[in-house]
Amino acid sequence: MASLWKHPKSRYWTACFTDSLGRRRKRSTKETNRKKAEMIAVKLEDAARKKRTFKQVKSIIEDLRTEITGERANDSSLRDFVTTWLSEKADETKKSSMQTYQTATKKFLASLGAKADENMTEITRNDIMAFRKSMVGNISATSVNHNLKCIKMLFKAARKNQIIEENPAETVDTVRKASVQKRRPFTQDELRLTLNAADPEWKSMILFGLYTGQRLSDIAGLTWANLDLQRDELHFTTAKTSRPMNIPLAAPLRKHLGSLRKAQKPTAPLHPNAYTTITKVGKTTTLSNQFADILANAGLRKPVEHSKKKEGRESPRDQNELSFHCLRHTAVSLLKDAGIPDATVMEMIGHSSLQMSQRYTHVGKEALVRAVASLPNLEEKQPPIGKPRRIKLQATSTLSINASNKADA
Repeated sequence: MASLWKHPKSRYWTACFTDSLGRRRKRSTKETNRKKAEMIAVKLEDAARKKRTFKQVKSIIEDLRTEITGERANDSSLRDFVTTWLSEKADETKKSSMQTYQTATKKFLASLGAKADENMTEITRNDIMAFRKSMVGNISATSVNHNLKCIKMLFKAARKNQIIEENPAETVDTVRKASVQKRRPFTQDELRLTLNAADPEWKSMILFGLYTGQRLSDIAGLTWANLDLQRDELHFTTAKTSRPMNIPLAAPLRKHLGSLRKAQKPTAPLHPNAYTTITKVGKTTTLSNQFADILANAGLRKPVEHSKKKEGRESPRDQNELSFHCLRHTAVSLLKDAGIPDATVMEMIGHSSLQMSQRYTHVGKEALVRAVASLPNLEEKQPPIGKPRRIKLQATSTLSINASNKADA
């Protein structure tokens, strides 16, 4: 005989009934009214004993709920909900993230075929597992997990909005990432080879990458308004973490800026081509490919084919230990090798780890000035390049940096 049970943390009654094989079943009635929940429980047991199909049971419950409440259950298809969800996310998500969501949901809908136009309750865990399996081996593990994370967000939102009763994606795990070659810092000779292979704009971006330790997206988005040449400081907000940054300009970087022709408008970009690319696309993929070509021309990596292949742009790529992000690693290594305290390095680079240390440690401008003063001047004349060697640092005093800056101004 059908009965009711309520979980202490739920406001809905759960129907307990017996199926045709004599097994006890439980299913939420999605009702807070006991009498209405009892009617649903009886119907559920009747349908289960008569070996009704899932769709038949679902239709019976929907008709009964409509009869009881006077409201028709939500019959939104997956495709319709995806459209609604993407529209809502557009107002709260960065452009680059929206592109990821759009790509992932498009792939998922394609993998479902005609089922994508059925009610969302028809989508099962097996459908999501099949989607995951279709990606493994064809694209990188990181891309698989990014797509899967998006689909899990989609169904979580549907569950929150009571579109579905159970989340079929909740127990689908991400895939294990294969071991990849770790990035490493540049050597001094490698940096010079890279600078020699770069055009003027990329040379400027490389110097910014080394002397500020910032990400490619942030450097590409800089304008003259981000520079305070009176105080020799760089001010901006990071695109990834929205963290305000105030970084003193190292003497070599300040000298480099003096060689550039300052734009009349403060909003003019420091690196026009890169700025156009990052604002138009929202991702650094194109810029990263350009830097890979520079490394190839410098003899520091194999030439890369950037054209779209039949397996897709997200197909597993050959890993290389050098990339633009390695300039960030290089800056960190140089600062730490020079004896700069961790808290100062974290403040300059913008790392968010060791948050407890940041809470109790105040990093002043003088500490940051000493930090950038420890970085080497790559534009000084050096003996012919032989075998790449690690950088040996000689810390420069704050006084000498200030004097140098005044001379360059």
